[in-house]
Amino acid sequence: MKLTKHIPNLITCLNLLAGMVGIHYVMVNGAVYGFYFILAAAIFDFFDGFAARMLAVHSEIGKQLDSLADLVTFGVLPSFIVFLLIQSSEGPAYLPYIGFLIGIQSALRLAKFNIDERQTDRFIGLPTPANALFFSTLPLMGQEMEILAGIWNNPWVLSALTLIFSFLLTAELPLLALKFKHFGWKKNESRYLMLLISLAGILIWGWAGIPIAVVSYIFLSMISNRLEKNEGET
Repeated sequence: MKLTKHIPNLITCLNLLAGMVGIHYVMVNGAVYGFYFILAAAIFDFFDGFAARMLAVHSEIGKQLDSLADLVTFGVLPSFIVFLLIQSSEGPAYLPYIGFLIGIQSALRLAKFNIDERQTDRFIGLPTPANALFFSTLPLMGQEMEILAGIWNNPWVLSALTLIFSFLLTAELPLLALKFKHFGWKKNESRYLMLLISLAGILIWGWAGIPIAVVSYIFLSMISNRLEKNEGET
């Protein structure tokens, strides 16, 4: 039995471990620390697929394991982060539980992804890692940009964002995938702009710039969809 075929699954298990430890850590130490576990998991999530392609060891169990790990790390962990953020603000006692909608919608998103054959060069709905990174970096954004601290501490704003982004997870909305068929500007304008905005945001505000990157990703995808639709009609 070749040990190399188990390497991608081992990396996926590290993704899962990051999610489980992250849930414990944020419940004990606070929501602000959740980002670091989600970032580590996102790195593992990238490298398990990379390793599977490099070693040519794709398997059905690996595909299912990846989704299960992603559910914990990019679904359940951000649910607890949002729960704690809303709980720490002055709102009704029942309101924090709206955060668990992220976990439910993430489960639906991942199940849909596994059987949806359309998602080759574009995603349909917001990817769970992008959603998790958005919510996990809101506390960092509040620390870096004082003008936004009051907004992110508002339970109703957080609840509205939770509802909007939970809807986007399963929405029939095509979103850009960073898969370049070529590296020319034409047909890749939105991808390059997204990368530039993301890089600028992170250089200026550090990790607190990630929410700006995620929002720009959504809007640039919508603009790209509209432009392609107009080209198809002409």
